Amino acid sequence: MKEKIKNFALDVVKEMKKVTWPTKEELKESTNIVIVMCLIMALFAYVIDIAVTQILTGIY
Repeated sequence: MKEKIKNFALDVVKEMKKVTWPTKEELKESTNIVIVMCLIMALFAYVIDIAVTQILTGIY
């Protein structure tokens, strides 16, 4: 059992060395894209909510 855990830990270390980590600038750019997309989607949901509310208010 200990051998399996040891092998697993060694495999994790090997795989983590293969990872290409983003630079600080790449991380900032990706973060900005995510924030902008979240704002766009929130605005879209808000507009749809207002439109559906107006439609349903008009029906009743």
